[in-house]
Amino acid sequence: MIIFPAIDILGGKCVRLTEGRYDRETVFAASPVDMARRWEREGAEYLHVVDLDGARAGQPVNLAIVKEIARTVAIPVQLGGGIRTLAAIAEILGAGVSRVILGSAAVKQPELVEEACRRFGGRIAVGIDARDGQVAVEGWEASGGIGAEELAVKMAAAGAARIIYTDIARDGMLSGVNIAATRSLARKAGVPVIASGGVRGLDDLVALKAAEADGVEGVIIGKAIYTGAVELPAALSTARGEE
Repeated sequence: MIIFPAIDILGGKCVRLTEGRYDRETVFAASPVDMARRWEREGAEYLHVVDLDGARAGQPVNLAIVKEIARTVAIPVQLGGGIRTLAAIAEILGAGVSRVILGSAAVKQPELVEEACRRFGGRIAVGIDARDGQVAVEGWEASGGIGAEELAVKMAAAGAARIIYTDIARDGMLSGVNIAATRSLARKAGVPVIASGGVRGLDDLVALKAAEADGVEGVIIGKAIYTGAVELPAALSTARGEE
């Protein structure tokens, strides 16, 4: 199971939001690049980066910082947040980012997802962010009008190589991952799923690892590693089945 330390960029800083709310922001570092270096030093194998300004603006905003992260670390980086054109996808992948995450586009521009998957294959993931099972879009500030599982099935059919599933109500809350919903979505979609939202301790990782057979291939950890509730090296050991 892959552990993805999260680096969320807002106003050029590394932040965490609570329940996806921009008015509930905590700044954890002035430099997202320094944070990327730290997680790499602690053993991270992959980084999850979100351009929160971009998610709200509908186009990448912090791309210069993302490019610097990709140049600075030797491990792969996946990026989401406001990526809604083929030109943006090509630019981001050309800048050294390994994987692009399409979120709002999956609801509003399914044809873009299909074309991106055709052109870029496994370098495209779809981010499905949901509250009470219903998809949210535009930086989680609007309803997508579709259920998470229904969208997952559609995106898998469109060619998405994997899905990142976030339970917004748990994101940044340290309240535990919604493992049942994640497992169910993975089984329905039939493609690998990365869990996100609510990791509070190593028990969550143990439970997610037990769901690997259902298609859960990884988990994004944010607030838990920033507050020290989970130490990244311990999380990595648990993911490898060493603890």
